[in-house]
Amino acid sequence: MVTAHVVFATITGNNEDVADIVTEKLEDLGCQVKETEISQTDAAEFKQADICVVCAYTYDEGSLPDEGVDFYEDLQTLDLKGKIYGVAGSGDTFYGKYYNTTVDHFEAAFQQTHASSGATGVKINLEPDQAAIDQLDLFATQLVNTYRQGHPD
Repeated sequence: MVTAHVVFATITGNNEDVADIVTEKLEDLGCQVKETEISQTDAAEFKQADICVVCAYTYDEGSLPDEGVDFYEDLQTLDLKGKIYGVAGSGDTFYGKYYNTTVDHFEAAFQQTHASSGATGVKINLEPDQAAIDQLDLFATQLVNTYRQGHPD
């Protein structure tokens, strides 16, 4: 069975919603999924999953969530070759050029781990609406399809 670990950071609850949507779709696709909050998660736990997902917000003008800095730094030191990753996040377009930059930062961190991108990062404005849910469902589907292409049963 394909395993996935979805890690989220949230203040408003929007990114927990994003993580819940991704988790639910991954489960619907037959994955065994673990979902955890970023400050309660050791980045090395990703070594136990086939698919690694981060759903995090961008604070203020492009800053990582304070509670996720250690996770972010630790992630960059891991060797996740053979793993598939994806990053999604809810933010606020009010911040202009800083809108959801944490998605970009985590994608760059995953690239340093030698993991493979399973889907393009998803940036959601505020609370996920139906269009965002559809986008996140596609994101999860792409992650699973990418994994299965490299690991045929």
